[in-house]
Amino acid sequence: MPRPLRVAIVGAGPAGIYAADALMKSDVAADPGVSIDLFERMPAPFGLIRYGVAPDHPRIKGIVTALHQVLDKPQIRLFGNVDYPGDINLDDLRTFYDAVVFSTGASSDRAMDIPGIDLEGSYGAADFVSWFDGHPDVPRSWPLDAEKVAVLGVGNVALDVARMLAKTADELLPTDIPDNVYRGLAANKALEVHVFGRRGPAQAKFSPMELRELDHSPNIEVIVAPEDIDYDEGSITTRRSNKQADMVASTLENWAIRDVGTRPHKLFLHFFESPTEVLGEDGRVVGLRTERTELDGTGNVKGTGAFTEWDVQSVYRAVGYLSSELPKLPFDTDSGTVPHQGGRVIEGDEHLRSTYVTGWIKRGPVGLIGHTKGDANETVANLIEDFRADRLQLPAEPGEDAVTAFLTDSGVRYTTWDGWYRLDAAERALGAAEGRERIKIVPRQQMIDASEPVTEA
Repeated sequence: MPRPLRVAIVGAGPAGIYAADALMKSDVAADPGVSIDLFERMPAPFGLIRYGVAPDHPRIKGIVTALHQVLDKPQIRLFGNVDYPGDINLDDLRTFYDAVVFSTGASSDRAMDIPGIDLEGSYGAADFVSWFDGHPDVPRSWPLDAEKVAVLGVGNVALDVARMLAKTADELLPTDIPDNVYRGLAANKALEVHVFGRRGPAQAKFSPMELRELDHSPNIEVIVAPEDIDYDEGSITTRRSNKQADMVASTLENWAIRDVGTRPHKLFLHFFESPTEVLGEDGRVVGLRTERTELDGTGNVKGTGAFTEWDVQSVYRAVGYLSSELPKLPFDTDSGTVPHQGGRVIEGDEHLRSTYVTGWIKRGPVGLIGHTKGDANETVANLIEDFRADRLQLPAEPGEDAVTAFLTDSGVRYTTWDGWYRLDAAERALGAAEGRERIKIVPRQQMIDASEPVTEA
């Protein structure tokens, strides 16, 4: 009887799990069968869902339920707390697997080239998100002493950052935020949050639901200036052809014509303001300078030469995420992606044999979580085509025990899917003690300890 197709997936976030699901749903799963190992550098699975989605988004975090069902399948194993390439590299993976799929996502902030962006008090959104999501590899505290804050960007990450800065800590207590995050947010001094976009309402990249959620907080007054509601022919075309863009614009219009209420924290959404400089004094942020822009007829904008200085004491840039280069793989530094054709990694003009990508490392950090399903389906279809055509590189040690022996012999203290069940139970127990659903465990060592079986003395 032929052995199962052995596939390694590096990254156990949504993209990697969707790839595993696509493999399980393929005809290969029946004949000759598949054996899938997911390698994740964090001790827990779920990637972006656990460490990149704001904690007050239970609907989005509900995607975990579907991902959980995939990882429950007996043909799939999880190796957590395993770093690529520190603990296992590409040559090692090729020793044990017929194919390797990289789904490592994007966790760094894209750079923004304006003067003053590196001043103290200027931050990347990704770093802030990692902090409030309890990422084990970032500092436990965050400076929240600014009363007026600027957020640069008009996408969903900018909304997450702005909302977390504007909400009270007690509003977030029902979520899974760790204790250190709750204490940090309780000391937050921000009373005004200003979100800046260089183009207009029709070009904003918010999703309608995320935008409307801003107005649900009893403590946040969302304010849009009437003069920021403007459209040209290109903007009207966008609204007619894109239902989501039209819904976003309509919401902003409604906010622009209402009276300003009395909720204590003000969240301003500014359009047609292009950041040109972060202003500093003694090395710290003391303001932001923007240039007023205007539509040019196509939906794009041009500068007007009119500048405004905004009184803010910290700045968060939310202008996009960027993937990190993966050793032994080609990398496009401009797009932050691995060159590929349909998920097949391309080096020069040739397919790097048995090597594939999916998710944000494949197409860049754009779109919603569900969009990675299409990436996974395309990549897996091409992987299976290569398998059927005998184009994969045969591994020297394809047995399932070979990789576990390798990690054990290397001294890697890896976590497993059973370990996730134990960690999950530990976090739920912490939450139950305080009348909450869950409290996230943050320190890496504590996560690993909670993932391991309890040994009797």
